[in-house]
Amino acid sequence: MTGLKEKFEKELHATVMKNLGIKNKLQVPRVTKIVVNMSVGEATQDSKKLQFAVDDLTAIAGQKPVITKAKKSIAGFKLREGMNIGAKVTLRKEKMYEFLDRLINIALPRVRDFRGLSKRSFDGKGNYSLGLKEQIIFPEINYDKVDKIRGMDVTVCTTAKTDKEALELLTALNFPFSK
Repeated sequence: MTGLKEKFEKELHATVMKNLGIKNKLQVPRVTKIVVNMSVGEATQDSKKLQFAVDDLTAIAGQKPVITKAKKSIAGFKLREGMNIGAKVTLRKEKMYEFLDRLINIALPRVRDFRGLSKRSFDGKGNYSLGLKEQIIFPEINYDKVDKIRGMDVTVCTTAKTDKEALELLTALNFPFSK
């Protein structure tokens, strides 16, 4: 069991329960999955660029990503339906908590001019999304082998029914929200 998962189940679970006024411990919101998405626009011209992104995402997430394809053709972007344009990874259980721990404690403090995460990035149903501008904030990425700095989107899906419950859960997990 990872450190963050143990800490949540032993200590933070009761804190969240008390703060939200929940009586049944099974009603406490939990993190169900994390989706990490990296879009590679230049993959339409050069398919090798996508392979670099896949390698980076594999190192960051610890599992092989799925190649995403274009849903429809857009002539202005020279994009055809079915073209490979990105990669995504869905993390659950142990790998999810491991990634969350690395994101909160190692990667986010390495972001230049970091002032905290926005509290307005919830979707209304208890899920939180954040964008990272560069993949090199993760220690698994070797800076010398990076061909180009790429951003990524991280979506944290929870069982919370409202944004208030999700905010309480993520605050308990030490997400560095801005004041």
